[in-house]
Amino acid sequence: MISPHGGRLTSRVLEGERRAEALEKARSLPALKIDEETVSDVENLATGVFSPLEGFMGKADYKSVLNQMRLQSDLPWTIPILLDASPEEAAMFKEGKEVLLARDNGRPVAVLHLEEKYGYDKKELAQKVFMTLDGAHPGVAKVFRMKSILLAGPVDLIEMSPTPFDRYKLVPKETRFLFKEKGWKTVVGFQTRNTPHIGHEYVQKTALTFTDGVFVNPVIGGKKKGDFKDEVILASYEELIKHYYLKERAVMAILQMEMRYAGPREAIFHAIIRKNFGCSHIIIGRDHAGVGNYYPPYAAQDIFEEFPDLGIVPLFFKSFFYCKKCQSVVNEKTCPHPSAEHIQFSGTKIRDMLVRSEVPPPELMRPEVARVIMTFDNPFVE
Repeated sequence: MISPHGGRLTSRVLEGERRAEALEKARSLPALKIDEETVSDVENLATGVFSPLEGFMGKADYKSVLNQMRLQSDLPWTIPILLDASPEEAAMFKEGKEVLLARDNGRPVAVLHLEEKYGYDKKELAQKVFMTLDGAHPGVAKVFRMKSILLAGPVDLIEMSPTPFDRYKLVPKETRFLFKEKGWKTVVGFQTRNTPHIGHEYVQKTALTFTDGVFVNPVIGGKKKGDFKDEVILASYEELIKHYYLKERAVMAILQMEMRYAGPREAIFHAIIRKNFGCSHIIIGRDHAGVGNYYPPYAAQDIFEEFPDLGIVPLFFKSFFYCKKCQSVVNEKTCPHPSAEHIQFSGTKIRDMLVRSEVPPPELMRPEVARVIMTFDNPFVE
Protein backbone atom coordinates (compact mmCIF):
# COMPACT_ATOMS: atom_id res chain seq x y z
CA MET A 1 0.00 0.00 0.00
CA ILE A 2 1.08 3.58 -0.66
CA SER A 3 3.07 5.23 2.16
CA PRO A 4 1.61 8.21 4.03
CA HIS A 5 2.79 11.67 2.99
CA GLY A 6 6.27 12.12 4.41
CA GLY A 7 6.53 8.38 5.15
CA ARG A 8 4.84 8.33 8.55
CA LEU A 9 1.24 8.48 9.71
CA THR A 10 0.91 11.03 12.50
CA SER A 11 -0.87 9.86 15.66
CA ARG A 12 -1.44 12.32 18.50
CA VAL A 13 -4.64 10.97 20.06
CA LEU A 14 -4.39 10.63 23.83
CA GLU A 15 -5.67 7.39 25.33
CA GLY A 16 -5.83 5.70 28.72
CA GLU A 17 -3.69 7.21 31.47
CA ARG A 18 -2.27 9.92 29.22
CA ARG A 19 -5.78 11.13 28.39
CA ALA A 20 -6.84 11.06 32.05
CA GLU A 21 -3.75 13.06 33.02
CA ALA A 22 -4.43 15.60 30.29
CA LEU A 23 -8.04 16.03 31.43
CA GLU A 24 -6.89 16.59 34.99
CA LYS A 25 -4.20 19.03 33.90
CA ALA A 26 -6.64 20.86 31.59
CA ARG A 27 -8.42 22.35 34.60
CA SER A 28 -5.44 24.57 35.37
CA LEU A 29 -4.31 25.43 31.83
CA PRO A 30 -5.05 28.75 30.15
CA ALA A 31 -7.69 28.09 27.48
CA LEU A 32 -8.38 29.22 23.93
CA LYS A 33 -11.89 28.66 22.62
CA ILE A 34 -12.01 27.35 19.05
CA ASP A 35 -14.81 27.02 16.52
CA GLU A 36 -16.09 23.81 14.91
CA GLU A 37 -13.89 24.07 11.83
CA THR A 38 -10.77 24.44 13.99
CA VAL A 39 -11.91 21.44 16.02
CA SER A 40 -11.95 19.48 12.74
CA ASP A 41 -8.43 20.69 11.90
CA VAL A 42 -7.20 19.56 15.34
CA GLU A 43 -8.74 16.11 14.82
CA ASN A 44 -7.23 15.82 11.34
CA LEU A 45 -3.81 16.76 12.70
CA ALA A 46 -4.05 14.22 15.52
CA THR A 47 -5.41 11.29 13.48
CA GLY A 48 -2.99 11.52 10.57
CA VAL A 49 -5.27 13.05 7.94
CA PHE A 50 -2.80 15.95 7.69
CA SER A 51 0.35 13.80 8.02
CA PRO A 52 3.18 14.61 8.44
CA LEU A 53 1.97 17.72 10.33
CA GLU A 54 1.68 17.26 14.07
CA GLY A 55 0.24 20.66 14.85
CA PHE A 56 -0.37 24.19 13.68
CA MET A 57 2.32 25.68 11.45
CA GLY A 58 5.17 27.81 12.71
CA LYS A 59 6.31 30.87 10.80
CA ALA A 60 9.03 29.15 8.78
CA ASP A 61 6.69 26.45 7.43
CA TYR A 62 3.93 29.01 6.94
CA LYS A 63 6.13 31.24 4.77
CA SER A 64 7.52 28.25 2.88
CA VAL A 65 4.02 26.98 2.08
CA LEU A 66 2.90 30.43 0.92
CA ASN A 67 5.90 31.03 -1.30
CA GLN A 68 7.09 27.59 -2.43
CA MET A 69 4.00 25.41 -1.80
CA ARG A 70 6.27 23.15 0.22
CA LEU A 71 7.14 22.64 3.86
CA GLN A 72 10.63 23.65 5.01
CA SER A 73 11.59 19.99 4.56
CA ASP A 74 10.77 20.44 0.81
CA LEU A 75 7.76 18.11 1.10
CA PRO A 76 4.82 19.28 -1.05
CA TRP A 77 2.19 21.18 0.96
CA THR A 78 -0.08 23.92 -0.37
CA ILE A 79 -2.59 25.05 2.30
CA PRO A 80 -1.42 26.65 5.57
CA ILE A 81 -2.90 24.98 8.66
CA LEU A 82 -3.22 27.83 11.13
CA LEU A 83 -4.55 28.69 14.58
CA ASP A 84 -5.43 32.33 15.08
CA ALA A 85 -5.88 34.32 18.28
CA SER A 86 -6.46 37.92 19.22
CA PRO A 87 -3.56 39.90 20.76
CA GLU A 88 -5.40 39.76 24.10
CA GLU A 89 -5.77 35.98 23.91
CA ALA A 90 -2.19 35.45 22.71
CA ALA A 91 -0.87 37.53 25.62
CA MET A 92 -2.29 34.93 28.06
CA PHE A 93 -0.13 32.16 26.60
CA LYS A 94 3.63 31.67 26.95
CA GLU A 95 5.83 29.99 24.38
CA GLY A 96 7.12 26.68 25.72
CA LYS A 97 3.97 26.17 27.78
CA GLU A 98 0.72 24.29 27.19
CA VAL A 99 -2.63 25.75 26.15
CA LEU A 100 -6.00 24.05 26.38
CA LEU A 101 -8.03 24.20 23.18
CA ALA A 102 -11.69 24.08 24.12
CA ARG A 103 -15.11 24.36 22.56
CA ASP A 104 -17.32 27.39 23.15
CA ASN A 105 -18.97 25.54 26.04
CA GLY A 106 -15.57 24.97 27.66
CA ARG A 107 -15.37 21.26 26.83
CA PRO A 108 -11.70 20.21 26.35
CA VAL A 109 -10.65 19.29 22.80
CA ALA A 110 -6.86 19.15 22.83
CA VAL A 111 -3.65 20.42 24.39
CA LEU A 112 -1.51 22.73 22.28
CA HIS A 113 2.21 22.66 23.05
CA LEU A 114 2.84 26.29 22.18
CA GLU A 115 6.16 26.77 20.41
CA GLU A 116 5.66 30.08 18.67
CA LYS A 117 3.47 33.18 18.39
CA TYR A 118 3.74 35.40 15.33
CA GLY A 119 1.95 38.01 13.25
CA TYR A 120 1.11 37.70 9.57
CA ASP A 121 -0.18 39.66 6.60
CA LYS A 122 -3.80 38.77 5.79
CA LYS A 123 -3.60 40.18 2.28
CA GLU A 124 -0.49 38.14 1.52
CA LEU A 125 -2.17 34.98 2.85
CA ALA A 126 -5.34 35.56 0.82
CA GLN A 127 -3.57 36.52 -2.40
CA LYS A 128 -1.14 33.61 -2.40
CA VAL A 129 -3.60 30.88 -1.38
CA PHE A 130 -6.70 32.06 -3.26
CA MET A 131 -5.07 34.21 -5.98
CA THR A 132 -7.50 37.04 -5.26
CA LEU A 133 -8.31 39.67 -2.64
CA ASP A 134 -11.98 39.76 -3.58
CA GLY A 135 -14.02 39.61 -0.36
CA ALA A 136 -16.78 37.80 -2.27
CA HIS A 137 -14.52 34.72 -2.37
CA PRO A 138 -15.51 32.63 0.68
CA GLY A 139 -11.90 31.71 1.49
CA VAL A 140 -10.74 35.32 1.28
CA ALA A 141 -13.67 36.46 3.43
CA LYS A 142 -12.67 33.95 6.09
CA VAL A 143 -9.04 35.11 6.08
CA PHE A 144 -10.15 38.72 6.57
CA ARG A 145 -12.21 37.59 9.60
CA MET A 146 -9.22 35.87 11.20
CA LYS A 147 -7.58 37.26 14.32
CA SER A 148 -4.18 38.91 14.02
CA ILE A 149 -1.83 36.48 15.86
CA LEU A 150 -0.99 32.90 14.89
CA LEU A 151 -0.17 30.21 17.46
CA ALA A 152 2.03 27.28 16.47
CA GLY A 153 2.93 23.92 17.95
CA PRO A 154 1.95 20.24 18.09
CA VAL A 155 -1.41 19.19 19.49
CA ASP A 156 -2.54 16.23 21.58
CA LEU A 157 -6.20 15.33 21.05
CA ILE A 158 -8.14 14.65 24.24
CA GLU A 159 -11.48 13.73 22.72
CA MET A 160 -12.92 13.08 19.25
CA SER A 161 -16.06 15.13 18.78
CA PRO A 162 -19.28 13.22 18.16
CA THR A 163 -21.13 14.19 14.97
CA PRO A 164 -24.45 13.16 13.44
CA PHE A 165 -22.38 11.28 10.87
CA ASP A 166 -20.15 9.13 13.10
CA ARG A 167 -21.13 5.91 11.34
CA TYR A 168 -19.40 7.25 8.23
CA LYS A 169 -16.27 8.37 10.07
CA LEU A 170 -12.97 6.55 9.50
CA VAL A 171 -9.45 7.81 10.22
CA PRO A 172 -6.45 6.92 8.02
CA LYS A 173 -5.27 3.96 10.10
CA GLU A 174 -8.80 2.50 9.77
CA THR A 175 -9.16 3.05 6.02
CA ARG A 176 -5.72 1.60 5.45
CA PHE A 177 -6.68 -1.50 7.44
CA LEU A 178 -9.98 -1.76 5.55
CA PHE A 179 -8.35 -1.46 2.13
CA LYS A 180 -5.81 -4.11 3.11
CA GLU A 181 -8.56 -6.46 4.34
CA LYS A 182 -10.35 -6.02 1.02
CA GLY A 183 -7.16 -6.88 -0.83
CA TRP A 184 -7.03 -3.51 -2.55
CA LYS A 185 -3.53 -2.59 -3.67
CA THR A 186 -4.67 0.39 -5.72
CA VAL A 187 -7.43 2.73 -4.54
CA VAL A 188 -8.86 5.77 -6.30
CA GLY A 189 -10.12 8.59 -4.10
CA PHE A 190 -13.04 10.79 -5.06
CA GLN A 191 -13.39 14.17 -3.37
CA THR A 192 -16.91 15.59 -3.38
CA ARG A 193 -19.05 18.34 -1.87
CA ASN A 194 -22.06 17.59 -4.08
CA THR A 195 -24.73 14.98 -4.60
CA PRO A 196 -23.83 12.56 -7.42
CA HIS A 197 -25.02 12.93 -10.99
CA ILE A 198 -24.38 10.50 -13.85
CA GLY A 199 -21.16 12.31 -14.75
CA HIS A 200 -19.71 11.70 -11.28
CA GLU A 201 -20.63 8.02 -11.53
CA TYR A 202 -18.97 7.88 -14.96
CA VAL A 203 -15.61 9.21 -13.76
CA GLN A 204 -15.62 6.99 -10.66
CA LYS A 205 -16.40 3.83 -12.61
CA THR A 206 -13.94 4.73 -15.36
CA ALA A 207 -11.21 5.07 -12.74
CA LEU A 208 -12.39 1.86 -11.07
CA THR A 209 -11.80 -0.14 -14.24
CA PHE A 210 -8.03 0.03 -13.63
CA THR A 211 -7.89 0.22 -9.81
CA ASP A 212 -9.02 -2.24 -7.15
CA GLY A 213 -11.49 0.01 -5.33
CA VAL A 214 -13.05 3.46 -5.15
CA PHE A 215 -13.01 5.54 -1.97
CA VAL A 216 -15.84 8.09 -2.01
CA ASN A 217 -14.80 10.74 0.50
CA PRO A 218 -17.36 13.56 0.88
CA VAL A 219 -16.27 16.72 2.68
CA ILE A 220 -18.45 17.29 5.74
CA GLY A 221 -18.16 20.71 7.35
CA GLY A 222 -18.29 24.38 6.47
CA LYS A 223 -19.47 25.10 2.92
CA LYS A 224 -20.73 28.09 1.01
CA LYS A 225 -24.33 29.14 0.53
CA GLY A 226 -26.05 27.06 -2.14
CA ASP A 227 -23.96 23.90 -1.60
CA PHE A 228 -25.80 20.73 -0.71
CA LYS A 229 -26.18 20.01 3.00
CA ASP A 230 -24.01 17.26 4.47
CA GLU A 231 -26.89 14.91 5.25
CA VAL A 232 -28.19 15.22 1.68
CA ILE A 233 -24.80 14.38 0.15
CA LEU A 234 -24.43 11.28 2.33
CA ALA A 235 -28.00 10.03 1.79
CA SER A 236 -27.72 10.45 -1.98
CA TYR A 237 -24.36 8.65 -2.18
CA GLU A 238 -25.65 5.83 -0.01
CA GLU A 239 -28.48 5.34 -2.49
CA LEU A 240 -26.14 5.42 -5.49
CA ILE A 241 -23.70 2.92 -3.98
CA LYS A 242 -26.50 0.60 -2.85
CA HIS A 243 -28.02 0.32 -6.31
CA TYR A 244 -25.15 0.84 -8.75
CA TYR A 245 -21.85 -0.29 -7.20
CA LEU A 246 -20.35 -3.66 -6.32
CA LYS A 247 -20.23 -3.90 -2.54
CA GLU A 248 -16.67 -5.22 -2.52
CA ARG A 249 -15.41 -2.39 -4.76
CA ALA A 250 -16.67 0.80 -3.09
CA VAL A 251 -16.19 2.40 0.33
CA MET A 252 -17.61 5.71 1.55
CA ALA A 253 -16.33 7.62 4.56
CA ILE A 254 -16.45 11.29 5.44
CA LEU A 255 -13.70 13.88 5.57
CA GLN A 256 -14.61 16.22 8.44
CA MET A 257 -13.14 19.47 7.13
CA GLU A 258 -14.23 22.79 5.74
CA MET A 259 -13.88 23.58 2.07
CA ARG A 260 -11.32 26.31 1.42
CA TYR A 261 -12.31 26.88 -2.25
CA ALA A 262 -8.64 27.41 -3.09
CA GLY A 263 -8.84 25.78 -6.52
CA PRO A 264 -5.45 24.44 -7.68
CA ARG A 265 -3.75 24.68 -4.28
CA GLU A 266 -6.63 22.82 -2.69
CA ALA A 267 -6.49 20.10 -5.36
CA ILE A 268 -2.93 19.27 -4.23
CA PHE A 269 -4.05 19.43 -0.59
CA HIS A 270 -6.92 17.03 -1.30
CA ALA A 271 -4.51 14.65 -3.03
CA ILE A 272 -2.19 14.64 -0.01
CA ILE A 273 -5.10 13.89 2.31
CA ARG A 274 -6.31 10.95 0.18
CA LYS A 275 -2.74 9.64 0.03
CA ASN A 276 -2.79 9.56 3.84
CA PHE A 277 -6.07 7.63 3.77
CA GLY A 278 -4.32 5.03 1.60
CA CYS A 279 -5.34 6.06 -1.93
CA SER A 280 -2.87 5.45 -4.74
CA HIS A 281 -4.88 7.59 -7.19
CA ILE A 282 -7.20 10.60 -7.01
CA ILE A 283 -9.77 11.88 -9.49
CA ILE A 284 -9.29 15.53 -10.43
CA GLY A 285 -12.06 16.99 -12.54
CA ARG A 286 -12.77 20.33 -14.11
CA ASP A 287 -12.64 23.27 -11.67
CA HIS A 288 -11.73 21.05 -8.71
CA ALA A 289 -12.32 22.95 -5.43
CA GLY A 290 -13.14 26.09 -7.39
CA VAL A 291 -15.74 28.74 -6.82
CA GLY A 292 -17.10 31.39 -9.18
CA ASN A 293 -14.67 32.33 -11.96
CA TYR A 294 -11.55 32.81 -9.86
CA TYR A 295 -9.55 29.97 -11.48
CA PRO A 296 -9.16 28.75 -15.06
CA PRO A 297 -11.23 25.56 -15.64
CA TYR A 298 -8.23 23.21 -15.65
CA ALA A 299 -5.89 25.05 -13.26
CA ALA A 300 -6.41 22.32 -10.65
CA GLN A 301 -5.06 19.75 -13.13
CA ASP A 302 -2.20 21.83 -14.51
CA ILE A 303 -0.73 22.45 -11.04
CA PHE A 304 0.16 18.76 -10.66
CA GLU A 305 2.99 19.29 -13.16
CA GLU A 306 4.76 21.25 -10.41
CA PHE A 307 4.70 18.26 -8.04
CA PRO A 308 6.32 15.20 -9.67
CA ASP A 309 7.23 14.03 -6.15
CA LEU A 310 3.67 14.10 -4.77
CA GLY A 311 3.47 10.32 -4.50
CA ILE A 312 -0.16 9.87 -5.60
CA VAL A 313 -1.35 9.53 -9.21
CA PRO A 314 -3.87 12.15 -10.37
CA LEU A 315 -6.48 11.00 -12.89
CA PHE A 316 -7.62 13.93 -14.98
CA PHE A 317 -11.09 14.15 -16.47
CA LYS A 318 -11.82 17.05 -18.78
CA SER A 319 -15.12 17.53 -20.62
CA PHE A 320 -17.65 14.71 -20.61
CA PHE A 321 -21.35 14.70 -21.40
CA TYR A 322 -24.28 12.48 -22.24
CA CYS A 323 -24.72 11.85 -25.97
CA LYS A 324 -28.27 11.12 -27.07
CA LYS A 325 -26.97 9.38 -30.20
CA CYS A 326 -24.40 7.23 -28.35
CA GLN A 327 -26.91 6.75 -25.50
CA SER A 328 -24.13 6.93 -22.97
CA VAL A 329 -21.73 9.23 -21.16
CA VAL A 330 -18.86 10.10 -23.50
CA ASN A 331 -16.08 12.63 -23.96
CA GLU A 332 -14.56 14.54 -26.84
CA LYS A 333 -12.22 11.62 -27.62
CA THR A 334 -14.93 8.98 -27.88
CA CYS A 335 -17.97 10.70 -29.39
CA PRO A 336 -18.17 11.71 -33.10
CA HIS A 337 -21.55 13.47 -32.82
CA PRO A 338 -22.30 17.21 -32.92
CA SER A 339 -23.01 19.26 -29.80
CA ALA A 340 -26.74 19.27 -30.60
CA GLU A 341 -26.74 15.62 -29.48
CA HIS A 342 -25.01 16.38 -26.18
CA ILE A 343 -26.54 16.95 -22.74
CA GLN A 344 -24.10 18.77 -20.44
CA PHE A 345 -23.84 17.90 -16.75
CA SER A 346 -24.80 21.27 -15.35
CA GLY A 347 -24.95 21.31 -11.56
CA THR A 348 -26.94 24.56 -11.75
CA LYS A 349 -29.50 23.02 -14.11
CA ILE A 350 -29.89 19.92 -11.92
CA ARG A 351 -30.20 22.07 -8.80
CA ASP A 352 -32.85 24.29 -10.39
CA MET A 353 -34.89 21.24 -11.37
CA LEU A 354 -34.70 19.85 -7.84
CA VAL A 355 -35.77 23.21 -6.39
CA ARG A 356 -38.84 23.06 -8.66
CA SER A 357 -39.50 19.50 -7.40
CA GLU A 358 -38.75 18.14 -10.88
CA VAL A 359 -36.94 14.82 -11.19
CA PRO A 360 -33.91 15.32 -13.48
CA PRO A 361 -33.89 13.01 -16.51
CA PRO A 362 -32.08 9.68 -16.09
CA GLU A 363 -29.39 10.93 -18.48
CA LEU A 364 -28.40 13.42 -15.75
CA MET A 365 -29.18 11.73 -12.43
CA ARG A 366 -30.21 8.31 -11.20
CA PRO A 367 -33.91 8.43 -10.25
CA GLU A 368 -33.19 6.82 -6.87
CA VAL A 369 -30.73 9.59 -6.08
CA ALA A 370 -33.13 12.33 -7.18
CA ARG A 371 -35.94 10.89 -5.06
CA VAL A 372 -33.77 10.81 -1.95
CA ILE A 373 -32.71 14.44 -2.44
CA MET A 374 -36.34 15.47 -2.87
CA THR A 375 -37.31 13.96 0.49
CA PHE A 376 -35.48 16.90 2.12
CA ASP A 377 -37.51 20.08 2.53
CA ASN A 378 -34.47 22.24 1.80
CA PRO A 379 -31.39 20.33 0.64
CA PHE A 380 -29.15 23.41 0.32
CA VAL A 381 -26.95 25.42 2.69
CA GLU A 382 -28.56 28.81 3.34
